[in-house]
Amino acid sequence: MEKRIEQIKQKLHSLNFKLTPQREAAVQVLLENEEGHLSAEDVFLLVKKKVPDIGLATVYRTLELLSELQITQKLNFGDNVTRYEFRSEEAEHHHHHLVCLECGKVDEINEDWLGPIEEKVEKQFNFQIVDHRLIFQGICSDCRTKE
Repeated sequence: MEKRIEQIKQKLHSLNFKLTPQREAAVQVLLENEEGHLSAEDVFLLVKKKVPDIGLATVYRTLELLSELQITQKLNFGDNVTRYEFRSEEAEHHHHHLVCLECGKVDEINEDWLGPIEEKVEKQFNFQIVDHRLIFQGICSDCRTKE
């Protein structure tokens, strides 16, 4: 985790921003809960345990900054809640998600199956694709077993 924090610190510095203690606490919370797809409120509640005097507005500003600098990305799974996760440095595209409509569980698909579709869209519409996102909504195996 320290290596990732140092990389983020260097990226911020290269763009004339500082990794303040409040920002670092938010980054730590996101790293500690990387599989969790946390909302700003989730991040706030967890950061508040580390930095009791932090405000919700500071957390929102930090998450917005991290998104603008493409350190994190915003996700919305159709429930009008913005969630955050780190962008993968090595992945060409964003990974995909499976969202259970019963329990709300979110699983990730790390394979990129959309390459041929991207090529077709680029050619047919003369549209340069920078990234894509795919969210499958359905019922997870745990919920299906319960039924």
